[in-house]
Amino acid sequence: MPNARYLLARRVMRAVRLATAVAIALVLALLLAPMLTHAREAAPTAADPALEARVMALAEELRCVVCQNETLAASQADLARDLRAQIRLQLQQGRSRQEVLDFMVDRYGQFVLYRPPLQASTLVLWAGPFLLLAVAAVWLVRGVVRRRREAGTLTDDELRRVQALLDGDPAR
Repeated sequence: MPNARYLLARRVMRAVRLATAVAIALVLALLLAPMLTHAREAAPTAADPALEARVMALAEELRCVVCQNETLAASQADLARDLRAQIRLQLQQGRSRQEVLDFMVDRYGQFVLYRPPLQASTLVLWAGPFLLLAVAAVWLVRGVVRRRREAGTLTDDELRRVQALLDGDPAR
């Protein structure tokens, strides 16, 4: 009859083998996962390269309303593709750059413009970062000045103790 140590060693070895198999399966799943994703079909481009260049130039000026931090040109969201197609269609119909921009602003508001114009309603967007930087600079300078002022002042008792230590008389 096998002893307890032998049985314990067998159980440990079985557990190690199982953990190793699970780890290998997990690594393989992570390595193979990108291969299992499906690629989308490339978006159709205009037959006219000049028209496509105008579409992309306009798409660079507009914000993707889904992603909110990307231009329409950079976004791969479905709505961004639809909006690029809308821009392409309007340009093919002979509308000007400004007419297309006005159409998008009428439909989605000023938010759709990636660089909103300087107006009273967008003043915070333009001046906000500079105001925050100025406030942070003032706060930093005041903190440094306060720390220097606090570090530079010693009470009379502290001055006497420092002088005693410098004179070599620690008893004072």
